[in-house]
Amino acid sequence: MKPAQVVKALAALAQPTRLAIYRLLVKAGPEGMAAGRISVKLKMSPAAMSFHFKTLSHAGLLESRQDGRFVYYAVNFKVMNGIVDYLTENCCGGEACGVADKAKAC
Repeated sequence: MKPAQVVKALAALAQPTRLAIYRLLVKAGPEGMAAGRISVKLKMSPAAMSFHFKTLSHAGLLESRQDGRFVYYAVNFKVMNGIVDYLTENCCGGEACGVADKAKAC
């Protein structure tokens, strides 16, 4: 993963609402969750959520799919794992420390 991609993703997550959305969707897994349900769970208006979904999507962190009149959002786990790999690739100077094992468990 390129440094510019990592910076863009981390910048998108550097806001409390977007971080909450992302953490909720990580928990939801690959199936994701309908935008309306995310709004209800986070107690925010759908209009306010739209801006945050767009920012996370542009950073490559979320994928969306249409199902009838509902839009579902899910974490792009390939990108998430790429960020974790990038951040930990030189961990402990290449010596075993257990961090890589925990990251791979995702």
